[in-house]
Amino acid sequence: MSIIILAIESSCDDTAASVLRDGVVLSNIVASQAVHRQYGGVVPEVASRAHQENIVPVVDLALRNAGIDKHELSAIAFTKGPGLIGSLIVGASFAKAMALSLGLPLIEVHHMQAHVLAHFAEDPKPALPFLCLTVSGGHTQILLVKNHLEMELLGETIDDAAGEAFDKTGKMLGLEYPAGPIIDRLAQQGKPVFDFPEPQVPGLSFSFSGLKTAILYFIKEQIKANPNFIQENLPDICASVQDRIVSILLKKLRKAAQQTGIKEIAIAGGVSANSGLRAGLEAMGKKEGWNIYIPRFEFCTDNAAMIAVTAYFKYLNGEFVGQDAAPVARFEV
Repeated sequence: MSIIILAIESSCDDTAASVLRDGVVLSNIVASQAVHRQYGGVVPEVASRAHQENIVPVVDLALRNAGIDKHELSAIAFTKGPGLIGSLIVGASFAKAMALSLGLPLIEVHHMQAHVLAHFAEDPKPALPFLCLTVSGGHTQILLVKNHLEMELLGETIDDAAGEAFDKTGKMLGLEYPAGPIIDRLAQQGKPVFDFPEPQVPGLSFSFSGLKTAILYFIKEQIKANPNFIQENLPDICASVQDRIVSILLKKLRKAAQQTGIKEIAIAGGVSANSGLRAGLEAMGKKEGWNIYIPRFEFCTDNAAMIAVTAYFKYLNGEFVGQDAAPVARFEV
């Protein structure tokens, strides 16, 4: 009998649903919330209300696109955390209500674990064990993936995440939110001519707080001398910022690979869609003799397919939760 899972992801401002059968993704629907651009960031209350509006049509479309009737489902999965608590509650509540009405088991999924397992949504899949650099707006981590459900945290940021550094830099430059993709696009038109400092953090830990401060002071000083500095140098500023963030990430990843001896290397999370990071990883992979795995764009940003894939492995392992399961804003690896 086939294992068919409906998965729901609502950790931030994207309402997503996916249907998976026997490990194969049949549909992957995402409804984004453009309303947050006018605020320069995600407004939690606005996000949770939008989830309430979007979740029924998104789930319905996911089922229809997959050609699956709700009565064929084997289980329903949802994101437990980390994320915005109001947004998580919408997804969890819907999943629990639907599972209760259909008499189906529930599966809770760690959002960051799902980003890593997005690599198993399609071929080529990394061989186990592998290292995964997981980079998003809220997290920057290096994980040793021992098997589908066992991961060891080797290093993480001690303050801000790489994605936040991109977005905060964009705000300094007057760019729209989310600024990461805009900086990426502009960086391709410029050159990394400005030298920003590299934080000296021991081990496999990251730090981006000091880099953000250095960028802020640099911009302020340059504007004092030339009020049009940003407008005249925007592509080069973006290229310089991106080059430094990417170099910080890849140096730590190389260090992790050298320490573990692992040559199966992957990246995951929203920032893994960055063209500079992808190109840098490909180049370093060739130099170091790594096997590189980079998800397609739709599996990098928040999506429910990664929740479904993770839920599939948890289903096989018999990892279910009861109706008293509750989402949490913070959820440690």
